[in-house]
Amino acid sequence: MSDSNKNILSYLHQRRAPGRPVDDIEATAASESANNIASGSHSGTNAAAREVSHDDDLAPDSHGARATGREPSPGAKDISNDDDLGPHSQGARTTGREEAPRSSNLSPGHDDHIKFPGHLPTPRPSIARASGELPEYEALDRYITNYDAERRASMVSSAGGQKKKKKWWQFWKSTEVYHTDEHPVQEVGKAPDSWLNTRIKEGISTSVVEERRKRFGWNELTAEKEDMVAKIFGYFRGPILYVMEIAALLAVGLGAWIDFGVILGILGLNAFVGFYQEKQAADVVASLKGDIAMKATVVRDGREQQILARELVPGDIVVLQEGQTIPGDAQLICDYSRPQDYDEFIELRNEDKFDSDPNEPDTKEGNGNEKGPAGPDEKGKDSQDENKPDEDDDDDDSIHFGQSLIASDQSAITGESLAVDKYMGDIVYYTTGCKRGKAYAIITTSAMYSFVGKTANLVQGTKDRGHFKQVMDSIGTTLLVLVLFWILMAWIGGFFHHIPIATPGVQTLLHYALVLLIIGVPVGLPVVTTTTLAVGAAYLAKQKAIVQKLTAIESLAGVNVLCSDKTGTLTANKLSLRDPYVAEGQDVNWMMAVAALASSHNIASLDPIDKVTILTLKKFPKAREILREGWKTDKFTPFDPVSKRITTECRLGKDKYICAKGAPKAILQLAPNLPNDIRQEYNSRTKDFARRGFRSLGVAYKKNNDDWVLLGLLSMFDPPREDTAQTIIEAQALGVPVKMLTGDAIAIAKETCKMLGLGTKVYNSTKLMHSGLTGTVQHDLVERADGFAEVFPEHKYQVVEMLQQRGSLTAMTGDGVNDAPSLKKADCGIAVEGSSEAAQAAADIVFLAPGLSTIILSIKTSRQIFQRMKAYVQYRIALCLHLEIYLTTSMVILNETIRPDLIVFIALFADLATVAVAYDNAHVEDRPVEWQLKKIWVVSIILGMLLAAGTWIARGTMFLRSGGIIQNWGSIQEVLFLQVALTENWLIFITRGGKTWPSWQLVGAILAVDVIATLFCLFGWLSGSGGGVMYTTPLTPFNNSSNGWTDIVTVVVVWLYSFGVIIFIAIIYFILQRVDWINDLGRKDRHKRDTKMENIMVYLSKLAVEHEKDPSTNADRYYLVEKATDEDDE
Repeated sequence: MSDSNKNILSYLHQRRAPGRPVDDIEATAASESANNIASGSHSGTNAAAREVSHDDDLAPDSHGARATGREPSPGAKDISNDDDLGPHSQGARTTGREEAPRSSNLSPGHDDHIKFPGHLPTPRPSIARASGELPEYEALDRYITNYDAERRASMVSSAGGQKKKKKWWQFWKSTEVYHTDEHPVQEVGKAPDSWLNTRIKEGISTSVVEERRKRFGWNELTAEKEDMVAKIFGYFRGPILYVMEIAALLAVGLGAWIDFGVILGILGLNAFVGFYQEKQAADVVASLKGDIAMKATVVRDGREQQILARELVPGDIVVLQEGQTIPGDAQLICDYSRPQDYDEFIELRNEDKFDSDPNEPDTKEGNGNEKGPAGPDEKGKDSQDENKPDEDDDDDDSIHFGQSLIASDQSAITGESLAVDKYMGDIVYYTTGCKRGKAYAIITTSAMYSFVGKTANLVQGTKDRGHFKQVMDSIGTTLLVLVLFWILMAWIGGFFHHIPIATPGVQTLLHYALVLLIIGVPVGLPVVTTTTLAVGAAYLAKQKAIVQKLTAIESLAGVNVLCSDKTGTLTANKLSLRDPYVAEGQDVNWMMAVAALASSHNIASLDPIDKVTILTLKKFPKAREILREGWKTDKFTPFDPVSKRITTECRLGKDKYICAKGAPKAILQLAPNLPNDIRQEYNSRTKDFARRGFRSLGVAYKKNNDDWVLLGLLSMFDPPREDTAQTIIEAQALGVPVKMLTGDAIAIAKETCKMLGLGTKVYNSTKLMHSGLTGTVQHDLVERADGFAEVFPEHKYQVVEMLQQRGSLTAMTGDGVNDAPSLKKADCGIAVEGSSEAAQAAADIVFLAPGLSTIILSIKTSRQIFQRMKAYVQYRIALCLHLEIYLTTSMVILNETIRPDLIVFIALFADLATVAVAYDNAHVEDRPVEWQLKKIWVVSIILGMLLAAGTWIARGTMFLRSGGIIQNWGSIQEVLFLQVALTENWLIFITRGGKTWPSWQLVGAILAVDVIATLFCLFGWLSGSGGGVMYTTPLTPFNNSSNGWTDIVTVVVVWLYSFGVIIFIAIIYFILQRVDWINDLGRKDRHKRDTKMENIMVYLSKLAVEHEKDPSTNADRYYLVEKATDEDDE
């Protein structure tokens, strides 16, 4: 049985074994690889497919490096027979050399054949096979039949340990690793040389792992360490909290111990609620982060095992293979199939032959051509350089040992398009991708000290005060100023009433100051808003959106432009085969069968385009029948940049076939004798596919010594997700236009926008830089554009910056390390599904689910959260103004006020009732929301004055002969307390809006507080002797209840009166919401000077400073010049 058949049988056996983890071979990066094939960053047919528009720009394929033609070294053995290395095999595809003809007997019974027109072969004789063996192409056919993408995607390996959770009460214990003087980390994370002498067959032991982890910590990027003590004390900091702390000290000085205790209770309760809610939300987020944990294959205790990548330590031997994300900075040792090369690696390392700097990623291709991140104008030149013969190798300053072991995709770090060949001793970098090959490597440091980790630390080091905190501090400071103003007014009135400032045993001006301090500053404002954000973050986490900064919710709610990448977000990230073009006289089933024959058959690591070619045969059953007829592969030649095609030499009976698939021009050159009409039609279809943004693959075959026969073209496209078009319509209805930013060619971008209904204003990224446009025109272009094509990370950053300069709150999606600057720059950085850890560290929100619908759903949720916060802020400001106005005017006019202990309970009840705001129902605004502070203050002042007027009316009726509202059957103190408590608690039902019903949590909390306030009134709790008011000169002409109790009838009257006041206020609030000039208060308007500044900034970006030596004085002369069109900032 051939090696290939053994591989397929082993693969099928693994699929059938119950309970055994199966590696997901779903090509999740399928269209991403196809998108960049013009730069040659992906394998085989990917580059061939791009031939339609950039035939000369194709670069070496990742498979191409495998076709080295190198003869096996002595002692080499097939890894499928290596019991120590496992049952994996790369087959003939890894060498590119011709194998001995495979012999396999076929079972009888396959005598029927399909007849084909034209150049089809004569009926093929069947070949008998021994019972029990599975032919190569029959196994491939079974793979097509049994393939279930959803099932395979859901099977995740359970290997690896779990992060040990702390108990909820062990908040002082940190999960971080601290580096002590006993175990210092050498040279900023560099492991001792002795650690890097691990034998690849034995690995390191578990005890050694624990010792090294104590010195280097877990192999993961962690957020900035948070001091728990500082975090707890943070709940007692801020303008609002400082005022309450001053009030507590004042209560001590006045001997008001009840007031002091209640104030401390309020402060402690707020801190506890805030800490608990944030921790609860953080636990939900932390549990979901385990879903994106990276895994690694490591050699430990003499055997290979799969663990979480975070468990790796320096000195670990890891196995890197195609399709895997590299789990840490590591040094390549040798090919997986040649473990005997380990001794050579050790010898060369001891001689210091390896000079790779782990802190600077190598951006040199396999042929030695040095290149950095390529811009749009450089791609063609780079690709052409790759296609040149190796005549310049002598000039290469890089020294490589042996053959390339793997090809590493470093685009997430350097931005370069082409995969980089890596050799023995080279450094591979954390979170980069392995595009080809399988090799041993040794971990050199932990993630925090890796190149990516240091980059992430630079991003984390920046401190952002945050717009939300600025808004809260602004409100708190304004309220503090108002409190001081009302205290001053009260003191002026007090002097006229001859009230002492501080006389023991009597009510003084300091008591009035204490009362106003307590009610004038909403101590619960920071905690209620933080709790609302924390609860919202936990809810978003359940929707697969991990909020890394609570303030990001506020930013997301105000986003009015969403810059989205195409692949995986707008599209399905999965190539699909469109209607193929079949040449005249040919059969579509035969063409699909030839395309499948000209594909890799290594099921464990199918190339994305090979995979879609093979799986599309589900739609062509006759083509599958052809594959069942006993084909045998003699030689498979992967893509190479010279021929720009993939070829397979195979046999069917006594006939030999050569099947080819590749770039349309390359396939066309195989058939020079093709009739002109077929040639013209072929070229026409190729151009039509290119114009529509499809990738084309030509298909041809040759039988024995006959001429090549051109069969037709396969057109491939990454289709939009099923829900994307509807989601875009929904986003536009929410006032969030979507701009597509993609690295694809402009034809593909336009076709995608057309299919999604995004619009037709799609521009090339060259419009953004050195286009000769003025600043204002450039900004207008960015605002009007529906998308940009062929963008690089610097273009994303520029788009975000220009939109922000126009006053837009911008959300940006990204997935690579080089996207970190634009993610950090955006008002809300979004790391999409499958993004690198560095991108996740820089982003505000990390999404674990694909598609645009998840982002739009999160925008809706964030707007609901914002609506809750805004309703509470407006409500709480109105409450403060209510009592400030009433108590100050009452003291000035009547020389009386409500007792401080009752005032404290009013403040406490307001905070307790509205903590449930975080769980309230809220409507979704149909436009981006923002803190319109002017509108909030105007509406709050009006509401506060109406509340104060309601309280004054209630107090004024008590001067009537009948006693007014209390009918001489109650305590003035308690009646005013109940009236204030009821109207203030019910005000939240007005400010929250009437588009949704309140939640049962909010209704229950307010009802409970109302019942307690009613009991206070009924039984005269804390009402003072005789239930009188706090005054210095009695002005009440009627008797209060002797024991401080209030009659039940009076309580009912107070409830009815308070309800009438709230109804009246609700009508006024409804009218205010319909006044246009109030609704427009606080909205940002563009000024003419902004246009001038745009022109100045864009002009300055086009200037460069040059200097030269003055021949006469030998001094430097500096002057400004305009940059060349192909010149960019360093």
